[in-house]
Amino acid sequence: MCRISTGHLIPRVESPYGLPFLNNPFFLFFNDRYSPEKICNFEKNILKINFMNVPENLRYTKDHEWLKVEGENAYIGITDFAQHELGDIVFIEVETVGEILEKHESFGTIEAVKTVSDMFMPVAGEILEFNEELTGKPEIINQDPYEKGWVIKIKISKPGDVDELLDPAQYREQIQA
Repeated sequence: MCRISTGHLIPRVESPYGLPFLNNPFFLFFNDRYSPEKICNFEKNILKINFMNVPENLRYTKDHEWLKVEGENAYIGITDFAQHELGDIVFIEVETVGEILEKHESFGTIEAVKTVSDMFMPVAGEILEFNEELTGKPEIINQDPYEKGWVIKIKISKPGDVDELLDPAQYREQIQA
């Protein structure tokens, strides 16, 4: 948590995270458009990205969906980064169970307090199941996006599509850019 020190001639932000420019009074003095409060928010956003949960056993899309392969089937959900950006999730709609969809086709929508977004297939496949627990408790995605918060289960029809997805290191790099 940022603490703003006002007992100094030049305001200073004290940070437990040790980001050096944030503790530098000259940075704050010569960059007067950055108030200590803005610096604290900036620091928190940097930390949010650096400590985002990106499990090593999953593959990822640039649209922030994840894929967990189990044999010829896979589970799909949205990433921790995506749920954090969306905010409080209030509704999930998936009306494509039983359908065969191609890679990049929309399989449903996710509604948050701020917005509604489409969710896209990371690979081609048949949608076998929707996580019915999300019908009554969509906030599960905010609480546990990678385990209890999976959205659909599919049968992969083109296994080669999996190799085209981002690995965890590539996904981390994308969300930090």
